[in-house]
Amino acid sequence: MTDQLRVAAVDLGATSGRVMAAEVGPDLLRLEEVHRFANGGVPVRGSLFWDVVGIHRETLAGLRKVALGGSLDGIGIDSWAVDYGLLDRDGELLGNPYSHRDARTVGVPERVAGLVDAGEMYAITGLQELPFNTVFQLVAATGTAALESAETLLLLPDLLTYWLTGEIGAERTNASTTGLYDVRSRTWSVDLAKRLSLPWGILPPLRDPGSVVAPLLPAVAQAIGQAVGEPGVPVIAVGSHDTASAVVGVPADGERFAYVSSGTWSLVGLELDGPVLSEDARLANFTNEGGVDGTVRFLKNVMGLWVLSESVRTWAAQGLTVDLPTLLSGAAHAAPLRTVVDIDDPSLLPPATAADQMPERLRALARAAGEPVPESPAEVVRTILDSLALAYRRNVRRACELAGREIDVVHVVGGGSQNALLCQLTADACGLPVLAGPAEAAALGNALVQARTLGADLPDLAAMRALVRRTHDLVRYEPRGGADWDAAARRVGPLKAGA
Repeated sequence: MTDQLRVAAVDLGATSGRVMAAEVGPDLLRLEEVHRFANGGVPVRGSLFWDVVGIHRETLAGLRKVALGGSLDGIGIDSWAVDYGLLDRDGELLGNPYSHRDARTVGVPERVAGLVDAGEMYAITGLQELPFNTVFQLVAATGTAALESAETLLLLPDLLTYWLTGEIGAERTNASTTGLYDVRSRTWSVDLAKRLSLPWGILPPLRDPGSVVAPLLPAVAQAIGQAVGEPGVPVIAVGSHDTASAVVGVPADGERFAYVSSGTWSLVGLELDGPVLSEDARLANFTNEGGVDGTVRFLKNVMGLWVLSESVRTWAAQGLTVDLPTLLSGAAHAAPLRTVVDIDDPSLLPPATAADQMPERLRALARAAGEPVPESPAEVVRTILDSLALAYRRNVRRACELAGREIDVVHVVGGGSQNALLCQLTADACGLPVLAGPAEAAALGNALVQARTLGADLPDLAAMRALVRRTHDLVRYEPRGGADWDAAARRVGPLKAGA
Protein backbone atom coordinates (compact mmCIF):
# COMPACT_ATOMS: atom_id res chain seq x y z
CA MET A 1 0.00 0.00 0.00
CA THR A 2 1.27 3.47 -0.91
CA ASP A 3 0.78 6.19 1.73
CA GLN A 4 0.72 9.26 -0.48
CA LEU A 5 0.87 9.91 -4.20
CA ARG A 6 1.03 12.99 -6.39
CA VAL A 7 -0.37 12.70 -9.90
CA ALA A 8 -1.34 14.95 -12.80
CA ALA A 9 -4.99 14.84 -13.85
CA VAL A 10 -5.46 16.34 -17.31
CA ASP A 11 -9.16 17.23 -17.59
CA LEU A 12 -10.10 18.49 -21.04
CA GLY A 13 -13.43 20.13 -21.71
CA ALA A 14 -14.86 21.32 -24.99
CA THR A 15 -14.61 24.97 -23.88
CA SER A 16 -11.58 24.87 -21.58
CA GLY A 17 -8.86 22.50 -20.44
CA ARG A 18 -7.19 22.14 -17.07
CA VAL A 19 -4.18 20.35 -15.70
CA MET A 20 -4.51 19.54 -12.00
CA ALA A 21 -1.96 18.41 -9.46
CA ALA A 22 -3.67 15.82 -7.25
CA GLU A 23 -2.47 14.46 -3.92
CA VAL A 24 -4.00 11.19 -2.74
CA GLY A 25 -3.52 9.47 0.61
CA PRO A 26 -5.54 7.51 3.19
CA ASP A 27 -7.43 10.65 4.29
CA LEU A 28 -6.17 13.04 1.64
CA LEU A 29 -7.66 13.95 -1.71
CA ARG A 30 -6.62 17.40 -2.78
CA LEU A 31 -6.58 19.11 -6.18
CA GLU A 32 -4.67 22.16 -7.28
CA GLU A 33 -5.31 23.69 -10.66
CA VAL A 34 -1.90 24.55 -12.04
CA HIS A 35 -2.81 25.37 -15.62
CA ARG A 36 -5.98 26.37 -17.46
CA PHE A 37 -6.44 27.24 -21.10
CA ALA A 38 -9.26 28.15 -23.44
CA ASN A 39 -10.52 25.55 -25.86
CA GLY A 40 -13.16 25.45 -28.56
CA GLY A 41 -13.86 24.71 -32.18
CA VAL A 42 -11.91 26.63 -34.82
CA PRO A 43 -13.86 27.48 -38.00
CA VAL A 44 -11.94 26.89 -41.22
CA ARG A 45 -13.53 27.11 -44.69
CA GLY A 46 -16.99 26.37 -43.36
CA SER A 47 -15.98 23.46 -41.11
CA LEU A 48 -15.30 23.31 -37.38
CA PHE A 49 -12.09 21.70 -36.11
CA TRP A 50 -10.18 21.14 -32.87
CA ASP A 51 -6.73 22.68 -32.49
CA VAL A 52 -5.47 19.39 -31.10
CA VAL A 53 -1.78 20.29 -31.46
CA GLY A 54 -2.50 23.40 -29.40
CA ILE A 55 -4.26 21.23 -26.79
CA HIS A 56 -1.15 19.01 -26.69
CA ARG A 57 1.06 22.08 -26.26
CA GLU A 58 -1.04 23.30 -23.35
CA THR A 59 -1.08 19.82 -21.81
CA LEU A 60 2.72 19.77 -21.84
CA ALA A 61 2.81 23.26 -20.32
CA GLY A 62 0.54 22.09 -17.51
CA LEU A 63 2.52 18.91 -16.89
CA ARG A 64 5.68 21.01 -16.68
CA LYS A 65 4.07 23.13 -13.95
CA VAL A 66 2.96 20.02 -12.03
CA ALA A 67 6.48 18.61 -12.23
CA LEU A 68 7.98 21.88 -10.99
CA GLY A 69 5.79 21.70 -7.88
CA GLY A 70 6.99 18.33 -6.60
CA SER A 71 7.13 14.64 -7.34
CA LEU A 72 5.09 13.23 -10.23
CA ASP A 73 3.94 9.64 -9.83
CA GLY A 74 1.50 9.34 -12.74
CA ILE A 75 -0.45 11.10 -15.50
CA GLY A 76 -4.03 10.51 -16.67
CA ILE A 77 -6.12 12.23 -19.35
CA ASP A 78 -9.90 12.53 -19.58
CA SER A 79 -11.88 14.50 -22.14
CA TRP A 80 -15.18 14.73 -23.97
CA ALA A 81 -16.18 11.79 -26.13
CA VAL A 82 -16.79 10.84 -29.82
CA ASP A 83 -14.21 13.05 -31.58
CA TYR A 84 -11.11 11.47 -33.08
CA GLY A 85 -7.93 11.93 -35.08
CA LEU A 86 -6.67 9.74 -37.92
CA LEU A 87 -3.06 8.57 -38.21
CA ASP A 88 -1.32 7.50 -41.40
CA ARG A 89 0.96 4.47 -41.66
CA ASP A 90 3.87 6.52 -40.34
CA GLY A 91 1.91 7.42 -37.21
CA GLU A 92 1.41 11.03 -38.29
CA LEU A 93 -1.85 12.93 -37.84
CA LEU A 94 -3.93 13.29 -41.01
CA GLY A 95 -5.32 16.79 -40.57
CA ASN A 96 -7.11 18.51 -37.73
CA PRO A 97 -9.86 16.48 -35.99
CA TYR A 98 -13.39 17.69 -36.62
CA SER A 99 -15.49 19.07 -33.79
CA HIS A 100 -18.66 17.14 -33.04
CA ARG A 101 -20.51 20.44 -33.51
CA ASP A 102 -19.54 20.54 -37.18
CA ALA A 103 -22.52 20.20 -39.52
CA ARG A 104 -21.12 17.38 -41.68
CA THR A 105 -23.24 14.71 -39.98
CA VAL A 106 -26.60 16.35 -40.76
CA GLY A 107 -28.79 13.64 -42.28
CA VAL A 108 -26.23 10.88 -41.71
CA PRO A 109 -28.17 8.98 -38.99
CA GLU A 110 -31.03 8.57 -41.46
CA ARG A 111 -28.61 7.18 -44.07
CA VAL A 112 -27.19 4.74 -41.56
CA ALA A 113 -30.69 3.57 -40.58
CA GLY A 114 -31.16 2.57 -44.21
CA LEU A 115 -28.17 0.22 -43.92
CA VAL A 116 -28.60 -1.15 -40.39
CA ASP A 117 -31.93 -1.19 -38.60
CA ALA A 118 -31.89 1.21 -35.66
CA GLY A 119 -33.21 -1.46 -33.29
CA GLU A 120 -30.47 -3.89 -34.30
CA MET A 121 -27.83 -1.20 -33.92
CA TYR A 122 -29.07 -0.37 -30.42
CA ALA A 123 -29.04 -4.06 -29.47
CA ILE A 124 -25.31 -4.11 -30.29
CA THR A 125 -24.10 -0.73 -29.07
CA GLY A 126 -26.77 0.34 -26.58
CA LEU A 127 -25.92 3.87 -27.66
CA GLN A 128 -28.13 6.93 -27.68
CA GLU A 129 -28.56 8.26 -31.21
CA LEU A 130 -26.88 11.64 -31.41
CA PRO A 131 -26.00 13.10 -34.81
CA PHE A 132 -22.34 13.49 -33.88
CA ASN A 133 -21.64 9.94 -32.65
CA THR A 134 -18.31 8.72 -34.00
CA VAL A 135 -19.97 6.19 -36.29
CA PHE A 136 -21.92 8.96 -38.01
CA GLN A 137 -18.80 11.11 -38.32
CA LEU A 138 -17.00 8.21 -40.01
CA VAL A 139 -19.87 7.55 -42.41
CA ALA A 140 -19.83 11.28 -43.25
CA ALA A 141 -16.09 10.93 -43.97
CA THR A 142 -16.53 7.98 -46.34
CA GLY A 143 -14.65 8.61 -49.59
CA THR A 144 -12.41 11.33 -48.18
CA ALA A 145 -8.67 11.17 -48.74
CA ALA A 146 -8.03 11.24 -44.99
CA LEU A 147 -10.19 8.21 -44.19
CA GLU A 148 -8.89 6.28 -47.18
CA SER A 149 -5.31 6.95 -46.06
CA ALA A 150 -5.90 6.22 -42.38
CA GLU A 151 -4.06 3.42 -40.63
CA THR A 152 -5.40 4.13 -37.13
CA LEU A 153 -8.26 5.99 -35.45
CA LEU A 154 -7.59 7.46 -32.02
CA LEU A 155 -10.21 9.18 -29.87
CA LEU A 156 -8.86 12.48 -28.57
CA PRO A 157 -7.63 11.41 -25.11
CA ASP A 158 -6.02 8.36 -26.73
CA LEU A 159 -4.39 10.58 -29.34
CA LEU A 160 -2.87 12.78 -26.65
CA THR A 161 -1.78 9.66 -24.74
CA TYR A 162 -0.13 8.41 -27.94
CA TRP A 163 1.84 11.62 -28.25
CA LEU A 164 2.99 11.23 -24.63
CA THR A 165 3.91 7.53 -24.82
CA GLY A 166 4.06 6.35 -28.42
CA GLU A 167 1.47 3.64 -27.62
CA ILE A 168 -1.64 3.00 -29.71
CA GLY A 169 -4.91 2.03 -28.00
CA ALA A 170 -8.49 2.91 -27.11
CA GLU A 171 -9.71 3.14 -23.53
CA ARG A 172 -13.03 1.34 -23.14
CA THR A 173 -15.20 4.02 -21.50
CA ASN A 174 -14.55 6.35 -24.42
CA ALA A 175 -14.71 3.58 -27.03
CA SER A 176 -18.20 2.80 -25.77
CA THR A 177 -19.40 6.21 -27.02
CA THR A 178 -18.45 5.61 -30.66
CA GLY A 179 -21.39 3.52 -31.91
CA LEU A 180 -18.93 0.82 -33.01
CA TYR A 181 -18.53 -0.91 -29.63
CA ASP A 182 -20.45 -4.01 -28.55
CA VAL A 183 -21.67 -3.08 -25.07
CA ARG A 184 -22.25 -6.71 -24.06
CA SER A 185 -19.00 -8.30 -25.20
CA ARG A 186 -16.99 -5.09 -24.52
CA THR A 187 -15.21 -5.42 -27.88
CA TRP A 188 -15.30 -3.57 -31.18
CA SER A 189 -18.21 -4.62 -33.38
CA VAL A 190 -16.24 -5.40 -36.53
CA ASP A 191 -19.34 -6.80 -38.20
CA LEU A 192 -21.18 -3.50 -37.73
CA ALA A 193 -18.25 -1.54 -39.18
CA LYS A 194 -18.15 -3.87 -42.20
CA ARG A 195 -21.87 -3.49 -42.84
CA LEU A 196 -21.42 0.28 -42.90
CA SER A 197 -18.45 -0.09 -45.28
CA LEU A 198 -16.14 1.48 -42.70
CA PRO A 199 -12.45 0.52 -42.53
CA TRP A 200 -12.66 -1.59 -39.36
CA GLY A 201 -8.91 -2.19 -39.36
CA ILE A 202 -8.33 1.37 -38.12
CA LEU A 203 -9.96 0.56 -34.75
CA PRO A 204 -7.12 0.22 -32.22
CA PRO A 205 -6.67 -2.37 -29.44
CA LEU A 206 -8.84 -1.76 -26.39
CA ARG A 207 -7.53 -1.08 -22.90
CA ASP A 208 -9.25 -1.02 -19.51
CA PRO A 209 -9.43 2.02 -17.25
CA GLY A 210 -6.72 1.64 -14.65
CA SER A 211 -4.20 0.00 -16.98
CA VAL A 212 -0.70 1.41 -17.32
CA VAL A 213 -0.19 2.51 -20.92
CA ALA A 214 3.56 3.21 -20.84
CA PRO A 215 6.06 5.64 -19.37
CA LEU A 216 6.58 9.01 -20.98
CA LEU A 217 8.67 9.07 -24.11
CA PRO A 218 12.18 10.40 -23.35
CA ALA A 219 11.61 13.58 -25.38
CA VAL A 220 8.34 14.25 -23.54
CA ALA A 221 9.92 13.59 -20.14
CA GLN A 222 12.67 16.03 -21.00
CA ALA A 223 10.16 18.62 -22.23
CA ILE A 224 8.31 18.65 -18.89
CA GLY A 225 11.46 18.57 -16.76
CA GLN A 226 11.49 14.90 -15.76
CA ALA A 227 14.56 12.70 -15.64
CA VAL A 228 14.99 10.54 -18.72
CA GLY A 229 15.42 6.83 -18.02
CA GLU A 230 13.87 3.93 -16.15
CA PRO A 231 11.32 3.56 -14.75
CA GLY A 232 9.88 6.86 -16.00
CA VAL A 233 6.58 8.52 -15.15
CA PRO A 234 3.71 6.20 -16.18
CA VAL A 235 0.73 7.37 -18.17
CA ILE A 236 -2.38 5.58 -16.92
CA ALA A 237 -5.60 4.97 -18.81
CA VAL A 238 -8.24 6.41 -16.51
CA GLY A 239 -11.94 6.62 -17.37
CA SER A 240 -10.91 8.74 -20.32
CA HIS A 241 -14.47 9.81 -21.10
CA ASP A 242 -14.79 12.65 -18.62
CA THR A 243 -18.24 11.48 -17.52
CA ALA A 244 -16.82 8.05 -16.64
CA SER A 245 -14.29 9.78 -14.40
CA ALA A 246 -16.97 12.10 -13.01
CA VAL A 247 -19.17 9.16 -11.97
CA VAL A 248 -16.21 7.70 -10.06
CA GLY A 249 -16.14 11.01 -8.18
CA VAL A 250 -19.83 10.86 -7.18
CA PRO A 251 -19.66 10.81 -3.35
CA ALA A 252 -22.47 8.27 -2.88
CA ASP A 253 -22.77 6.60 0.51
CA GLY A 254 -24.66 3.44 -0.23
CA GLU A 255 -27.72 5.42 -1.29
CA ARG A 256 -29.87 4.46 -4.21
CA PHE A 257 -28.82 7.40 -6.36
CA ALA A 258 -29.09 9.04 -9.74
CA TYR A 259 -26.43 11.43 -10.95
CA VAL A 260 -26.29 14.56 -13.03
CA SER A 261 -22.84 15.36 -14.35
CA SER A 262 -23.62 18.98 -15.06
CA GLY A 263 -21.35 20.98 -17.33
CA THR A 264 -21.27 22.00 -20.98
CA TRP A 265 -23.31 18.84 -21.43
CA SER A 266 -25.44 17.33 -18.70
CA LEU A 267 -25.29 13.55 -18.39
CA VAL A 268 -28.28 12.29 -16.41
CA GLY A 269 -28.59 8.69 -15.33
CA LEU A 270 -27.82 5.66 -13.19
CA GLU A 271 -24.84 3.42 -12.55
CA LEU A 272 -25.74 -0.20 -13.35
CA ASP A 273 -24.06 -3.60 -13.45
CA GLY A 274 -25.20 -4.28 -17.01
CA PRO A 275 -26.81 -2.57 -20.02
CA VAL A 276 -30.52 -1.93 -20.59
CA LEU A 277 -31.13 -2.82 -24.23
CA SER A 278 -34.92 -2.87 -24.36
CA GLU A 279 -36.88 -1.33 -27.20
CA ASP A 280 -38.35 1.13 -24.70
CA ALA A 281 -34.84 2.26 -23.77
CA ARG A 282 -34.00 2.75 -27.45
CA LEU A 283 -37.14 4.73 -28.14
CA ALA A 284 -36.39 6.89 -25.09
CA ASN A 285 -32.92 7.43 -26.61
CA PHE A 286 -31.03 6.35 -23.51
CA THR A 287 -27.42 5.28 -23.79
CA ASN A 288 -25.38 2.49 -22.20
CA GLU A 289 -21.79 3.65 -21.89
CA GLY A 290 -18.89 1.91 -20.21
CA GLY A 291 -17.87 2.89 -16.71
CA VAL A 292 -14.96 2.08 -14.42
CA ASP A 293 -14.78 -1.45 -12.97
CA GLY A 294 -17.09 -2.89 -15.62
CA THR A 295 -20.08 -0.76 -14.66
CA VAL A 296 -22.51 0.70 -17.17
CA ARG A 297 -23.55 4.33 -17.25
CA PHE A 298 -27.21 4.22 -18.26
CA LEU A 299 -27.88 7.83 -19.08
CA LYS A 300 -29.24 10.52 -21.33
CA ASN A 301 -27.28 13.41 -22.79
CA VAL A 302 -29.00 16.72 -22.07
CA MET A 303 -27.93 19.94 -23.77
CA GLY A 304 -26.56 21.32 -20.50
CA LEU A 305 -25.04 24.64 -19.49
CA TRP A 306 -23.80 25.15 -23.04
CA VAL A 307 -26.97 27.12 -23.71
CA LEU A 308 -26.27 29.43 -20.77
CA SER A 309 -22.59 29.95 -21.61
CA GLU A 310 -23.39 30.68 -25.26
CA SER A 311 -26.04 33.19 -24.18
CA VAL A 312 -23.56 34.94 -21.89
CA ARG A 313 -21.02 34.98 -24.72
CA THR A 314 -23.62 36.54 -27.03
CA TRP A 315 -24.45 39.31 -24.55
CA ALA A 316 -20.76 40.05 -23.95
CA ALA A 317 -20.20 40.34 -27.72
CA GLN A 318 -23.07 42.83 -27.85
CA GLY A 319 -21.27 44.98 -25.30
CA LEU A 320 -23.68 44.29 -22.46
CA THR A 321 -22.22 44.32 -18.97
CA VAL A 322 -23.05 40.83 -17.74
CA ASP A 323 -21.56 38.63 -15.07
CA LEU A 324 -22.90 35.26 -14.06
CA PRO A 325 -23.62 35.99 -10.35
CA THR A 326 -25.72 39.03 -11.31
CA LEU A 327 -27.56 37.06 -13.98
CA LEU A 328 -28.30 34.22 -11.56
CA SER A 329 -29.50 36.66 -8.91
CA GLY A 330 -31.87 38.21 -11.44
CA ALA A 331 -33.04 34.76 -12.55
CA ALA A 332 -33.74 33.77 -8.93
CA HIS A 333 -36.17 36.69 -8.66
CA ALA A 334 -37.80 36.08 -12.06
CA ALA A 335 -41.20 34.40 -12.24
CA PRO A 336 -40.81 30.62 -11.80
CA LEU A 337 -41.80 28.38 -14.70
CA ARG A 338 -43.09 31.36 -16.66
CA THR A 339 -41.43 30.04 -19.82
CA VAL A 340 -40.21 26.50 -20.42
CA VAL A 341 -38.82 25.03 -23.63
CA ASP A 342 -37.37 21.75 -24.82
CA ILE A 343 -33.73 22.37 -23.85
CA ASP A 344 -32.69 19.46 -26.10
CA ASP A 345 -34.04 21.03 -29.27
CA PRO A 346 -31.46 20.58 -32.07
CA SER A 347 -31.52 24.30 -32.82
CA LEU A 348 -29.56 24.87 -29.59
CA LEU A 349 -26.65 22.61 -30.59
CA PRO A 350 -24.51 24.83 -32.91
CA PRO A 351 -22.32 27.60 -31.50
CA ALA A 352 -23.87 31.05 -31.39
CA THR A 353 -22.87 33.56 -34.05
CA ALA A 354 -23.51 37.26 -34.53
CA ALA A 355 -26.25 36.38 -37.00
CA ASP A 356 -27.66 33.43 -35.04
CA GLN A 357 -27.65 34.28 -31.35
CA MET A 358 -28.50 31.79 -28.60
CA PRO A 359 -31.02 34.04 -26.74
CA GLU A 360 -32.89 34.55 -30.02
CA ARG A 361 -33.02 30.78 -30.58
CA LEU A 362 -34.61 30.37 -27.15
CA ARG A 363 -37.13 33.08 -27.92
CA ALA A 364 -37.97 31.38 -31.21
CA LEU A 365 -38.58 28.08 -29.38
CA ALA A 366 -40.83 29.87 -26.88
CA ARG A 367 -42.85 31.50 -29.67
CA ALA A 368 -43.25 28.22 -31.52
CA ALA A 369 -44.46 26.52 -28.33
CA GLY A 370 -46.90 29.30 -27.44
CA GLU A 371 -44.90 30.17 -24.34
CA PRO A 372 -44.33 33.71 -23.04
CA VAL A 373 -41.24 35.07 -24.77
CA PRO A 374 -38.36 35.81 -22.35
CA GLU A 375 -37.02 39.28 -23.07
CA SER A 376 -34.51 40.34 -20.41
CA PRO A 377 -31.28 38.42 -19.74
CA ALA A 378 -32.66 37.41 -16.33
CA GLU A 379 -35.78 35.96 -17.96
CA VAL A 380 -33.68 34.10 -20.52
CA VAL A 381 -31.48 32.61 -17.80
CA ARG A 382 -34.53 31.58 -15.75
CA THR A 383 -35.98 29.92 -18.85
CA ILE A 384 -32.75 27.96 -19.35
CA LEU A 385 -32.52 26.81 -15.72
CA ASP A 386 -36.20 25.91 -15.36
CA SER A 387 -36.01 23.98 -18.63
CA LEU A 388 -32.84 22.20 -17.54
CA ALA A 389 -34.40 21.19 -14.23
CA LEU A 390 -37.38 19.79 -16.13
CA ALA A 391 -35.02 17.81 -18.37
CA TYR A 392 -33.20 16.45 -15.32
CA ARG A 393 -36.52 15.41 -13.74
CA ARG A 394 -37.75 13.82 -16.95
CA ASN A 395 -34.61 11.76 -17.50
CA VAL A 396 -34.05 10.74 -13.88
CA ARG A 397 -37.60 9.39 -13.74
CA ARG A 398 -37.37 7.70 -17.13
CA ALA A 399 -34.03 6.08 -16.30
CA CYS A 400 -35.47 4.62 -13.11
CA GLU A 401 -38.52 3.34 -14.95
CA LEU A 402 -36.50 1.71 -17.74
CA ALA A 403 -33.98 0.13 -15.37
CA GLY A 404 -36.51 -0.92 -12.72
CA ARG A 405 -34.60 1.09 -10.12
CA GLU A 406 -35.78 3.32 -7.26
CA ILE A 407 -33.65 6.15 -5.92
CA ASP A 408 -33.50 8.26 -2.79
CA VAL A 409 -31.22 11.12 -3.84
CA VAL A 410 -29.84 12.91 -6.89
CA HIS A 411 -26.11 13.71 -6.90
CA VAL A 412 -25.15 16.74 -8.97
CA VAL A 413 -21.44 16.93 -9.76
CA GLY A 414 -19.38 19.07 -12.12
CA GLY A 415 -19.55 22.81 -12.68
CA GLY A 416 -23.33 22.90 -12.36
CA SER A 417 -23.05 21.78 -8.71
CA GLN A 418 -21.88 25.34 -7.94
CA ASN A 419 -25.05 26.84 -9.42
CA ALA A 420 -27.22 27.01 -6.31
CA LEU A 421 -30.33 28.06 -8.22
CA LEU A 422 -30.08 25.15 -10.67
CA CYS A 423 -29.49 22.67 -7.83
CA GLN A 424 -32.51 23.92 -5.88
CA LEU A 425 -34.68 23.84 -8.99
CA THR A 426 -33.49 20.28 -9.65
CA ALA A 427 -34.53 19.22 -6.13
CA ASP A 428 -37.89 20.95 -6.59
CA ALA A 429 -38.51 19.40 -10.00
CA CYS A 430 -37.46 15.87 -9.02
CA GLY A 431 -39.13 15.98 -5.60
CA LEU A 432 -35.94 14.49 -4.13
CA PRO A 433 -32.98 15.78 -2.13
CA VAL A 434 -30.04 16.94 -4.22
CA LEU A 435 -26.48 16.56 -2.97
CA ALA A 436 -24.28 19.01 -4.85
CA GLY A 437 -20.57 18.57 -5.28
CA PRO A 438 -17.79 18.14 -5.91
CA ALA A 439 -17.39 20.49 -8.84
CA GLU A 440 -14.17 18.75 -9.88
CA ALA A 441 -15.61 15.23 -9.96
CA ALA A 442 -14.00 14.31 -13.29
CA ALA A 443 -10.50 15.33 -12.18
CA LEU A 444 -11.03 13.58 -8.83
CA GLY A 445 -12.13 10.37 -10.54
CA ASN A 446 -9.14 10.63 -12.86
CA ALA A 447 -6.78 10.95 -9.88
CA LEU A 448 -8.45 8.17 -7.88
CA VAL A 449 -8.13 5.62 -10.69
CA GLN A 450 -4.48 6.57 -11.12
CA ALA A 451 -3.84 6.27 -7.39
CA ARG A 452 -5.36 2.80 -7.19
CA THR A 453 -3.22 1.63 -10.10
CA LEU A 454 -0.14 3.04 -8.35
CA GLY A 455 -0.85 1.12 -5.12
CA ALA A 456 -3.29 3.20 -3.05
CA ASP A 457 -5.68 1.23 -0.85
CA LEU A 458 -8.76 1.98 -2.96
CA PRO A 459 -10.02 -1.49 -3.89
CA ASP A 460 -13.39 -0.50 -5.34
CA LEU A 461 -15.68 2.37 -6.23
CA ALA A 462 -17.15 2.43 -2.73
CA ALA A 463 -13.70 3.09 -1.24
CA MET A 464 -12.99 5.83 -3.76
CA ARG A 465 -16.31 7.53 -3.07
CA ALA A 466 -15.80 7.26 0.69
CA LEU A 467 -12.53 9.16 0.28
CA VAL A 468 -14.34 11.88 -1.71
CA ARG A 469 -16.93 12.20 1.08
CA ARG A 470 -14.29 12.43 3.80
CA THR A 471 -12.38 15.17 2.03
CA HIS A 472 -15.03 17.33 0.31
CA ASP A 473 -17.99 19.34 1.52
CA LEU A 474 -21.35 18.73 -0.10
CA VAL A 475 -24.39 21.02 -0.16
CA ARG A 476 -27.81 19.46 0.38
CA TYR A 477 -30.93 20.92 -1.24
CA GLU A 478 -34.33 19.74 -0.04
CA PRO A 479 -37.31 19.90 -2.41
CA ARG A 480 -39.73 22.77 -1.85
CA GLY A 481 -43.41 22.89 -2.68
CA GLY A 482 -45.29 25.58 -4.53
CA ALA A 483 -44.37 25.47 -8.20
CA ASP A 484 -46.43 23.16 -10.43
CA TRP A 485 -43.73 21.11 -12.11
CA ASP A 486 -46.22 18.56 -13.43
CA ALA A 487 -48.06 21.24 -15.40
CA ALA A 488 -44.75 22.70 -16.63
CA ALA A 489 -43.65 19.26 -17.83
CA ARG A 490 -46.85 18.91 -19.84
CA ARG A 491 -46.21 22.27 -21.47
CA VAL A 492 -42.91 21.03 -22.88
CA GLY A 493 -44.90 18.39 -24.74
CA PRO A 494 -46.63 15.09 -24.07
CA LEU A 495 -43.68 13.06 -25.34
CA LYS A 496 -41.30 14.98 -23.09
CA ALA A 497 -43.43 15.26 -19.97
CA GLY A 498 -42.33 12.04 -18.23
CA ALA A 499 -43.91 10.71 -15.08
